[in-house]
Amino acid sequence: MGNVRWVLALISFLAITLFSCSKPPSPHDALKTYTSYWTKQQFAKMYDMLSEETKKTVGKEQFVDRYKKIYGDIQVSHLSVAPVPVQTDKKDGDKTEISLPFSVKMDTVAGPVQFRHEAKLVKEQSNDKEQWRIKWDPSYIFPQLGPNDKVRLNITPGKRGEIIDRNGQPLAMNGTAYEIGVIPGQMGDNAETIKQKLASLLGVSPEIITEKLNAPWVRPDYFVPIQKVSKTDKRVEEARRIQAVAVKETPEREYPLGAAAAHLVGYVGTITKEEWEAKKDEGYSPTSRIGKRGLEELWEGRLRAHDGARLYIEKADGSTVTIAETKPRDGETIAVTIDAKVQQAIYREMKGRAGTAAAIHPQTGEILALVSSPSFDPNRFVLGLSSSEYAKWQNDPLRPLVNRFAATYAPGSAIKPIIAAIALEQGAITPKETKTIHGRRWQPDRSWGNYFITRVHDGPERVDLTKALVYSDNIYFAMAGLELGPERMESGLRSFGFGEKPPFPYPIPASRFSNSGSLKTGPQLADTAYGQGEMQMSILHLAAAYTPFVTGGDLLQPVLEKGQPKTVWKQGVISSQTAAIVAGDLVRVVADPNGTAHDAYIKSIPLAGKTGTAELKQEKGTQGKENGLFVAYPADRRDLLLALLIEGVENDGGSRYAVNAAKRIFTSLR
Repeated sequence: MGNVRWVLALISFLAITLFSCSKPPSPHDALKTYTSYWTKQQFAKMYDMLSEETKKTVGKEQFVDRYKKIYGDIQVSHLSVAPVPVQTDKKDGDKTEISLPFSVKMDTVAGPVQFRHEAKLVKEQSNDKEQWRIKWDPSYIFPQLGPNDKVRLNITPGKRGEIIDRNGQPLAMNGTAYEIGVIPGQMGDNAETIKQKLASLLGVSPEIITEKLNAPWVRPDYFVPIQKVSKTDKRVEEARRIQAVAVKETPEREYPLGAAAAHLVGYVGTITKEEWEAKKDEGYSPTSRIGKRGLEELWEGRLRAHDGARLYIEKADGSTVTIAETKPRDGETIAVTIDAKVQQAIYREMKGRAGTAAAIHPQTGEILALVSSPSFDPNRFVLGLSSSEYAKWQNDPLRPLVNRFAATYAPGSAIKPIIAAIALEQGAITPKETKTIHGRRWQPDRSWGNYFITRVHDGPERVDLTKALVYSDNIYFAMAGLELGPERMESGLRSFGFGEKPPFPYPIPASRFSNSGSLKTGPQLADTAYGQGEMQMSILHLAAAYTPFVTGGDLLQPVLEKGQPKTVWKQGVISSQTAAIVAGDLVRVVADPNGTAHDAYIKSIPLAGKTGTAELKQEKGTQGKENGLFVAYPADRRDLLLALLIEGVENDGGSRYAVNAAKRIFTSLR
């Protein structure tokens, strides 16, 4: 019995203790919880904390949707809502209504917004408990917002920066296009016929047109855009003749050089979900347009415009109150060293053949052209490329979507002037020293087995450096390479920039002389000396590698942006004497009737240059594909150095096709 009394006494004591220790509900704690939900944009939980009186005036779905829409439209980020610290009173919990201050900070598309306001809290009975609830009204969203007011956002677009060539000609510009659309209210009883006609004209399905006409925002008198087309599109006039179809001019990015500069300049397009996720903190929206290729992508940060925005309240009486505002900022217009005339001439004379070219000013390093052929029209991507058009490009065996000047190729005999310069500098050869070569096949000893170095052209038995370059003698250069040895060859090629990415803003891969980064004596070393083996070069590096023959020994850095000073990439890679010797021989390669580049001889334009034919085959002695190369510059003016590569010339006389294309280019530009 005593134990029972003890247990009952303990229970009574605990009950009294718990009752005496329980705190009455606090309005400060309630506001802290409410603002925590607000900061996390948990609007449904916010609604659950509203007073019963408030809930009678606004439904949960309406409350949640309004916050989501406003915050979404104005692109709220970095939201922070918190009670403002105030001196508390023990008697606050005894009150039935209280006002407490809170602060709001947020970033919006129109700029930062910050304000203080007061929350009204009321004590209500709920499930036999007293709780503090929020007496909400629209001014909590923005203090200036009344019951019948509206939140408005006005966007003022900034202009994307343009890309212009060295002479001010636009390569990427803010132009206009036509938008073909339908005014639904004018279709009458011919809706299906109109949709069929327009679908056939634009190459889209009638279902796509129907889907656009059925969008929630569409009204009978609205213009509903269906497709953008260029201003030169011949379908525009035909579209205008269809009932209810209208044509409007609309701002759009234009690429005046079209396919000729597509891989270099690139294009803009709507940001993808993945791109937006990566860039949303930089002010991009899910509908932003962004550079997709080439310079448009490379210089996106400089070219992009920043739209202006005004966030304001439209009062019931028509007046407005500005909440935040930012002015539009135009993107930077960038002038490049490219010459539109040179770019177009090269692309035109390549005649759609697969290949690539780089043209530079050999005395300054300025890039005058970077061409990849065949190509595509970037304006089609901007205006809206159909899946069938894209599939056609993607499945084209000539691969017009591949950027060839960002690839590497075997340079073939076009590397021989560089090897000659290295060998002269190292004392492995002298200009007048001759090598005796019998026949068209050679190997140093029987240890090479069935592996022979082969002359492409019949030549004299006694061969000096000039004749070796004029006849493009593989055996001579294989001998010179073996005389150099692996270490001196490697060192010389590295001095010409092999093994490192060119100091150039565009992502051009590094050239290499072997897959392993080193050379071995024997066939590999011999093949490397005439541009075969595992040697790979970008067309831009090949062009730059010839600049020492013009500058007197300095290898120039390729320059793309106009106004950038002449910069030496590798100083004094060869002596001025070596440069003069090789440069003189390059003139003879073209001028000599026996020269491999004699087809490029122009009496009025004394060219200096070197041909190359790179064989692409699985094993020695088999027939494979061939790339033809030609690197040349006018020896009198030395203002344009062209490196040109044409793929698949095995049935076109090897490098002869490239030589003749270059001749047409130089002639057209004089």
